[in-house]
Amino acid sequence: MPTDDTLIAATVRAAVPLVVAALARRYGNLADSEDAVQEALAEAAVAWSRTGLPDDPRAWLLTVARRRYIDAVRSDAARRDREERDAALDLRDEGAASARDDSLALFALCCHPALEPTTQVALTLRTVGGLTTAQIASAFYATEAAMTRRLSRAKRTIDDAGRRFGSLDAAELAARADAVRSTLYLMFTQGHAPSDGELPVHAELTAEAIRLTRMLHDALPADTQTTALLALLLLTDARTPARTDADGLPVPLALQDRGLWRDDQLVEGRALAAAALADGVATPMHVQAALAAVHAAASTAADTDWPQLVGLYDVLVRLQPGPASWLGRAAAIGMARGPLAGLAELAELERDERLAGGHRLPSVRAGLLERAGATAAARAAYALAASRASNSSERRWLATQAERLTDPSTDRPTPGEGAS
Repeated sequence: MPTDDTLIAATVRAAVPLVVAALARRYGNLADSEDAVQEALAEAAVAWSRTGLPDDPRAWLLTVARRRYIDAVRSDAARRDREERDAALDLRDEGAASARDDSLALFALCCHPALEPTTQVALTLRTVGGLTTAQIASAFYATEAAMTRRLSRAKRTIDDAGRRFGSLDAAELAARADAVRSTLYLMFTQGHAPSDGELPVHAELTAEAIRLTRMLHDALPADTQTTALLALLLLTDARTPARTDADGLPVPLALQDRGLWRDDQLVEGRALAAAALADGVATPMHVQAALAAVHAAASTAADTDWPQLVGLYDVLVRLQPGPASWLGRAAAIGMARGPLAGLAELAELERDERLAGGHRLPSVRAGLLERAGATAAARAAYALAASRASNSSERRWLATQAERLTDPSTDRPTPGEGAS
């Protein structure tokens, strides 16, 4: 029976890092291993859509990927025979191999010291997280072509360094924890607020990021940054049931039904945030966990401690200046001190090239303008943001806001500026 494309995509996302890890462990070549897996995925896309998912998708992918790897590297008939015999012998172990979760070990391999930190993150997103090159490029504000070249160079660098895939070393993981955490954060962000596509949330990607973060937290329980990251992801994901309306459009934080938030994640996330902050350390991850905890503590948007959020953003922009931090601070100021104060902050960001052509700045501006009573300007800002948004659900919501301000009879409460 044919299988739904969404189910196939979710299965592939979960299986790919395990299959890449199994091949890399067997053959010691990351670049060629991933190429072989990509060929296996192309075959799976055709076969699975016709016949449905196999009983063990990982084993299926591993079998086909091994064959494609052998096809690619053999150079003569004798080598073909040797490799095929080896593969035949290995097939009996595929059930165990497909069940083995080497995700953190693969993290450590992708975070090779021969690579610069941003490249470590990009490669891990591709190899472990299963993100497309286009999605990774968007996260790094880069072109897809440039990211393709960077990823290709990264895989070859690891292979040229002679670093074979092996069992996870705790000390090595601790040394590379910064890059691993950055990767997990970006993976979650891409799932929680996709840069493109149709869906407002990719639940399988956020769930995988949380699962891997739990694994990292278990491996490094004394690392408070990892504790803070897990708190942040749980508190943010807790809002997911309230983030979309009946039409599948995003619902801003200020308008969400907080009764739909997941209590178990809120309780666990706030406890983890408190534990992470207990030693007085202030890193960007600690501050972001604190921001999420303040939102989680409020029963309504009006009850939110906006002055405290402004204070936390003041710390964040000093520790980690960037578009997201500055936009968040401007939105919080708009709620704490009034929309005109928020608009004044946004004016300072107009010259930031990282925001040029994006939809987030005009989207925040639109909410502030609407609250200030500048309806025509708000409508224009919503329309501009809609024209720039690459995620279709977000684009439709922004267009709906512009239409709402065009027709006063469809008026509804001002959406506010909080993130969803």
